[in-house]
Amino acid sequence: MKIEFAPLNIPLSRRLQTAAVFQWVFSFLLLAQCCAGIFLMLILGRNWVVVALYVGWLYLDWDTPQSGGRRSEWVRNWTVWRLFRDYFPIHIIKTADLDPKYNYLLGFHPHGVLVAGAFGNFCTNYTGFKELFPGLKPYLHILPFWFRCPFFREYAMAVGLVSASKKSVTYVLDNEKGGNAAVIVIGGAEEALDAHPGNLSLNILKRKGFIKVALKRGAHLVPVFSFGENELFQQVPNPKGSLLRTVQEKLQKIMGFSMPLFHARGIFQYSFGLMPYRKPINTVVGKPIVIAKNENPTVEEIEELHKKYLEELQALFDEHKGKFGIPEHHTLIFT
Repeated sequence: MKIEFAPLNIPLSRRLQTAAVFQWVFSFLLLAQCCAGIFLMLILGRNWVVVALYVGWLYLDWDTPQSGGRRSEWVRNWTVWRLFRDYFPIHIIKTADLDPKYNYLLGFHPHGVLVAGAFGNFCTNYTGFKELFPGLKPYLHILPFWFRCPFFREYAMAVGLVSASKKSVTYVLDNEKGGNAAVIVIGGAEEALDAHPGNLSLNILKRKGFIKVALKRGAHLVPVFSFGENELFQQVPNPKGSLLRTVQEKLQKIMGFSMPLFHARGIFQYSFGLMPYRKPINTVVGKPIVIAKNENPTVEEIEELHKKYLEELQALFDEHKGKFGIPEHHTLIFT
């Protein structure tokens, strides 16, 4: 394989962007393990005072990821996130006002490999969410097990990440004053296994829990489609029924998260590596589906709202796909 090296005269700004994305990929893939290793070293090194203090802190703070987290505007304003945004770049597009008197449940699609668009738009202050939707505070919900990792949990909460547990989503949507937006990547870990360039299938037909929660809390539903999310990485071919896909699905059921075998470019060359391609991400926030609070929704009501949500998501995709290079005859595939 011929290796295409990056030219030496690349502007410093682009090198800094690459460094910013490298630290994000490292944080996503290895930081939790490194934090766990540091904690183990503290135990093996018999640093009992530090270990005891942190374990006590964990005991007192255990429910914080399910109670709105502990975001830091200082961390969300780090310059590294501006560089991260500019690498792709990431843009957010508003299609309708979201009145901060209400709470919202934003369904994010597709998952992609590493959900770069969701992180860039809802965990940093550099893509314009605050300016486009004044008074609205986004909470990106991720798998609960990430918050069981010592030290890493503090970093995750600092950027606005919270648990994806039912208790956590309910807490965010129960704000009586409104102004909260629970962001849920609907397809979840399973959908990451389908994150191939050009793929438009969404794992959503059996996912109706978010519909029920929105009804019970009276939170308005907002479909969000992130164009370009699946274009950032190549994935080893894993069609359904293949040996690789079977192993990945079994591991996903055991561990709770999927393990896509992905690759893209490197830091100093463009031929292979785990760095995402420089492909634009355009995240379009749709118009809200107004919902009246219903603490005891029937199966029929859930099904009806789920159908309406799919229709609105399809309409959002169809309206904007031409702007981002998707052929007119291409459509979403719900699975």
